[in-house]
Amino acid sequence: MTDTPSPRLYRPRVTVLPVQPGDPPFRIVEIDGEVVGTAIAMTDVVVAAAEAGIRIDDLDDPDEVRWVGGGKLTWKPRSD
Repeated sequence: MTDTPSPRLYRPRVTVLPVQPGDPPFRIVEIDGEVVGTAIAMTDVVVAAAEAGIRIDDLDDPDEVRWVGGGKLTWKPRSD
């Protein structure tokens, strides 16, 4: 039997969901699968994580933050 690498099973603790319309537009932040609040800028994500005892060193590291519907610079709703 040959050992094959398993698919990536690790999920980051912080997930930022797609931009929601609003004034201002916002993104929902989840930590460990629980909604902890909203963010209108990437700094809000860092603050929410810090309040949960999580240090984010690199917002671009997919092992630290999972960005859904756009990366850390996406803060306006998509205009399809």
